[in-house]
Amino acid sequence: MAYLRIGDTVPNFQAESTAGDFDFYSFHADSWAIICSHPADFTPVCTTELGTLSKYQPEFEKRNTKVCAISVDPVDSHNNWILDINETQNTEVKYPIIADPERKVANLLGMIHPNAEDTNAGKLTVRTVFFISPDNKLKAQIVYPASTGRNFDELVRVIDSLQLTVYNKVATPANWNKGDKVVIVPSVNNEDAENLFPGYETVKPYLRLTEDTFSNNDNNSN
Repeated sequence: MAYLRIGDTVPNFQAESTAGDFDFYSFHADSWAIICSHPADFTPVCTTELGTLSKYQPEFEKRNTKVCAISVDPVDSHNNWILDINETQNTEVKYPIIADPERKVANLLGMIHPNAEDTNAGKLTVRTVFFISPDNKLKAQIVYPASTGRNFDELVRVIDSLQLTVYNKVATPANWNKGDKVVIVPSVNNEDAENLFPGYETVKPYLRLTEDTFSNNDNNSN
């Protein structure tokens, strides 16, 4: 089983989902995409996460980002789980949850770690968040243990950073949030930096800061 690395092309896949037949490339088309993987339905931490993902869906939509989730259980189980998620998390799940009972997608995306816990149904799938650009490249991934719930403010922050830095010659420093100063990448020399980022700040020759004047540019999310 191959493991996806940042920069790899995420392969297309077809599956059943709570929204009907699912084709990943058709689903996200020219948008960014986030896939949240889960080891099983009716698990406590994942129930809170999928409810929170539902509440954050409008924020991702503002960023031209489509969200979906995947678990190794079948669609009928997913649909019943959604009832619990909606009830306990005070939301209405509208994004697709992909069914993967034969673990075809889990194997395709490298979601089964050899050291994962064994269960009666097989090894638990890794709890990974995949961030995928419109050209189907894996731009980032975050892996969580079963005991640690995802921070969705961080997922939004990562999307903001990825969309900013993919289209502009900048990087985001520690604890950056949208609108904070950004770092000019080392590949830009000082002369070009003055043209691209007039009035930029030099902290050290290798550490140059500029205002984030890009975050409200619609091109960043295309």
